[in-house]
Amino acid sequence: MSHILIVDDEESICWALGRLAREEGHQVQVASSAEDAFELARQGRFDLVMLDVRLPGVDGLSAMARLQELAPGAPIVVMTAFGSLGTAVEAIRNGAFDYLTKPFDLERAAEVITRALAQRQESADASHAVEAGAEAADATEEELIGASPAMQEVFKRIALVAPTSAAVLITGESGTGKELVARAIHRHSREAAGPLVSVNLAALNPTLVESELFGHVRGAFTGADFARQGLLELADGGAVFFDEAGDIPLPVQVKLLRALEQREVVPVGDTKPRRSTFRVIAATHRNLREEVRKGNFREDLFFRLAVFEIHLPPLRERGDDIALLAERFLQRFLRSGGAKVHFTGAALDELRRRPWPGNVRELRNAVEHAALLARAGAITPEHLPPRIAGQAPPAETEEELGRAVRNWTLERLGGASLPENLYQQFLDQAEPPLLTAVLERTSHNRVAAANLLGIHRATLRKKLG
Repeated sequence: MSHILIVDDEESICWALGRLAREEGHQVQVASSAEDAFELARQGRFDLVMLDVRLPGVDGLSAMARLQELAPGAPIVVMTAFGSLGTAVEAIRNGAFDYLTKPFDLERAAEVITRALAQRQESADASHAVEAGAEAADATEEELIGASPAMQEVFKRIALVAPTSAAVLITGESGTGKELVARAIHRHSREAAGPLVSVNLAALNPTLVESELFGHVRGAFTGADFARQGLLELADGGAVFFDEAGDIPLPVQVKLLRALEQREVVPVGDTKPRRSTFRVIAATHRNLREEVRKGNFREDLFFRLAVFEIHLPPLRERGDDIALLAERFLQRFLRSGGAKVHFTGAALDELRRRPWPGNVRELRNAVEHAALLARAGAITPEHLPPRIAGQAPPAETEEELGRAVRNWTLERLGGASLPENLYQQFLDQAEPPLLTAVLERTSHNRVAAANLLGIHRATLRKKLG
């Protein structure tokens, strides 16, 4: 039996969490403010604190340090209905064990409580003092926004990995904001005072990739009239961001692996290594595991780059984030001197319906296009750029998706009726490899996998057994 303190000014949250914890055999006390929580913590011992961010008086994040003093060793699980990257980073930095975004299902909360209590000592060792100013973010980082569960998971993973020196692989479709994630990681890292050197490998001349990365000495090759430092040497004391890491040529991969493991670079035409210590952040829209299987990417380099993975969901899977991002891009357009315009409800509905194959980048361009056409007044659907040829609105409900699958199968059967048992056999055959592929894509993160599939976590858990 453990003692749990729930701090939230919403009675319904306190009641639901309290009932959940008591059913698991724990003792529960409730506080509606940080001040009340301090008083309870002075009077008794707690093994876990469930702490809301928005509280009357002292807010939850500000109260964390005091609660860590009054309830030493007790993991703190932060709860908020206003999730942002800044909140996630500050919560994790301040020693939070986990981060729940409201509304959360009780099954998810039960999992967090169980893990927190099971790892009580480890989380206590990881706790540290409040660092002021964590919510301050530059204009670039502010663009990495989202209230969807998928983006909240991204924020949490950034917050977890940023303070470490672990290599990070960011995956996702083109235009999802992988470079923004890399910048956010660097900003909150130990190497933040050093440079972040970005290398777009797809844009480099294939014959000069080695020279660009490692540098060269004078006379190393035709045209090398002077010595030049490579990008890996320039990143010393900071981090290097390999954009489109899947485009690293195989001959260069061997040398790059040695540089990452030895923290040394050898310029082209030289034999003497030069010391360079840097963090590695890589991004790709390709499936590097599949590239490894095909022999296009070295397995040892893959494991060196993918110590920790963050998957960015495509915009079509981010629900109401589309309207949130559109408003942000519009405000940025207005600040740059654009005419004062606003979205109509119909325009926002059209934005939500589109599949956005170009993701956030395409949405930003569409907003600027519409704002320029509207000039002043209201942005309507007619102001948006036309859909790309071949685009069709995605199925918006599970029933529509089911009908689409059934109709697709019927077409290939020549319109014949499809017996239910045959349809079920089709699902039985198709579902397991689909689940396996999605789990691999999300590094076996079940929350991210469920979001990607568009199903509830409990449904995914039942399907996996």
